[in-house]
Amino acid sequence: SILGLYKVFTDCDCTMVEINPLAELTDGRVIVCDAKVGFDDNAEFRQKKIHDMRDTTQEDPFEMEAKKYDLNYIKLDGSVACMVNGAGLAMATMDLLDLCGAKPANFLDVGGAANKDTVTAAFKLIQNDKDVKSILINIFGGIMRCDVIAEGVVSAVKEIGLTKPLVVRLVGTNVELGKKIIEDSGLPVHAIGDFHEAAKKAVELAK
Repeated sequence: SILGLYKVFTDCDCTMVEINPLAELTDGRVIVCDAKVGFDDNAEFRQKKIHDMRDTTQEDPFEMEAKKYDLNYIKLDGSVACMVNGAGLAMATMDLLDLCGAKPANFLDVGGAANKDTVTAAFKLIQNDKDVKSILINIFGGIMRCDVIAEGVVSAVKEIGLTKPLVVRLVGTNVELGKKIIEDSGLPVHAIGDFHEAAKKAVELAK
């Protein structure tokens, strides 16, 4: 049985195979009462039959939309939306929002390979969330350049408008160019360089 589990795990490109609970019958037999299996999205090309059975009606529509653009997005139950690059900075941003008195509305890591279209899609995603009261964009430009983020945000706002207060913190690669793009756009943006102050402003605007 254990070898069978291992074979399923490897042959089907699983990320998890969990059997819980097991039950022992009066005659000594052990049966599986329930199981949970997860599959690697990156292996969809060779596990088409399995992935074709996916029931997207049971999944969060925001997360499904994010997946189309390879965005690392998880919907949460707070009121301040976050757009950040890097999982570590995203976690720190959410923790700081919590310390400042508000809960994050999402985890959103645009990653280092994002482009203008990806950032535009990310901004649309968080602005269209009815639970969001304010938006905090917190970018440390390393691989991801600040000007790319700025261009994506400006592009998204021009397309769908700005309906929620927006705080932007840009630091790092091409930061001056990024700030200039936002400044020249004329958008009513709260541009704040200090991490703590940016988080406090986003929380204030969400109340």
